[in-house]
Amino acid sequence: MLKFTKINKENPSKISAKERVKSFDEIYAKYASQKAEEQASRCSQCGVPFCQVHCPLHNNIPDWLKLTAEDRMQEAFEISSSTNNMPEICGRICPQDRLCEGNCVIEQSGHGTVTIGSIEKYITDKAWEEGWVKNIEPVEERNQSVGIIGSGPAGLAAAEELRKKGFQVTIYDRYDRPGGLLIYGIPNFKLEKDIVIRRTNRLKESGIKFELNCDIGKDITFEDIKIKHDAVLIATGVYKFREINLNTSNFNNVVPALDFLIASNKTGLKDKVEDFTNGRLNANGKNVVVIGGGDTAMDCVRTAVRQGAKSVKCLYRRDKTNMPGSQREVQNAIEEGVDFQWLTLPTEYSGNGSLKNVRTVLMQLGEPDESGRRKPEPKEGTEKELDVDLAIEALGFEPENLPKLFDYNDLTVTRWGTLKINYKNMMTSIDGVFAAGDIVRGASLVVWGIKDGRDAAKNINEYLENNFSDQNNINKKAVNA
Repeated sequence: MLKFTKINKENPSKISAKERVKSFDEIYAKYASQKAEEQASRCSQCGVPFCQVHCPLHNNIPDWLKLTAEDRMQEAFEISSSTNNMPEICGRICPQDRLCEGNCVIEQSGHGTVTIGSIEKYITDKAWEEGWVKNIEPVEERNQSVGIIGSGPAGLAAAEELRKKGFQVTIYDRYDRPGGLLIYGIPNFKLEKDIVIRRTNRLKESGIKFELNCDIGKDITFEDIKIKHDAVLIATGVYKFREINLNTSNFNNVVPALDFLIASNKTGLKDKVEDFTNGRLNANGKNVVVIGGGDTAMDCVRTAVRQGAKSVKCLYRRDKTNMPGSQREVQNAIEEGVDFQWLTLPTEYSGNGSLKNVRTVLMQLGEPDESGRRKPEPKEGTEKELDVDLAIEALGFEPENLPKLFDYNDLTVTRWGTLKINYKNMMTSIDGVFAAGDIVRGASLVVWGIKDGRDAAKNINEYLENNFSDQNNINKKAVNA
């Protein structure tokens, strides 16, 4: 360890931009064993591990880095997976530059951060290859059941933790595949879908039931789920897209980011998607404009490039420094030919039936707003028009109206539309009904969803133990039989 003064930071090799835009394959190669050990040895093993402090899951990063450097890989995997239900997924899609790696002590000293995310991915990929990832085998089976609505990161993490305790778990999801945005929202070049499918298959094989194509309020009532289960977790995420309010209803080629990404991912999974086939959600040969500056916007611009767009422009009303998305993803997009138009605000759509032009105005950053970020202000006399064949709005997501959607008005929401919970136990206004993930905190990161799901499982376990203590509800397995 402590080799950061002698060994330089080295990321896994990255496929050249010219080559990687030809496919949706992941763009980073895997570390060779020797290289992973070498890079892990750069960790300074500092007394206060800021990488761990700034990880939402508080992963024991220095410990599994040390074990990797010593080629004790199975132990490294056990430590890594003890706090994270999907380390190989987080290793691929977490914005490490804003979390663990962004707070690495040796980066602050000018030596370049430890490549935490790449090593995390390497550890668990190797664990799968070696057969160290086992199905869940609870020490005891419990008769109590938990219904989980939503199979995204929060729902899947909660399901795994509850199954470990022996509870009977059923996950309900409106889509035809489990995984939520992991399967349909994140492109393959960041997260190949077999990685997600491998995870969800393990949960199925561990006794967790999945009710797919199940729309709560239509296919089954929320009341029926409450009656069927001893506890319920709502982990639906947030799917309602924010509109820019530029008269989009008149144009069939102005589309929400998620519609565009879902169509692309479904097509990659060999599903037939009519709006992709007819060209509405296909960027091939088109002048594409993406509005927004977060990670979803980066997913859209990079997807459009791979679909064969004629040109791809990203409009963002602040500058590059103030973009909310990962700077690593921004750099990848720049390398792939995306034209970023910083400090640019769309002000008007125009066309006849289909959008033809987007009028924009240049912005300048003024005084900080209530969030602390400098407020963008328009500059007079800087208007211009852009030709566009497809406009993708990636302005973020908001909660759906769950009380209306579920036809259950007893659910209480905040003024932002998120579910209101008691933060001490994560229970909603309804006894035995809990909530976790984006539907509580608003649109956020996968790693926060996992954290919330794990916390919810802990609270549900305590609730069920306190309310169902009868030993007749527990069928203990013989241990070491």
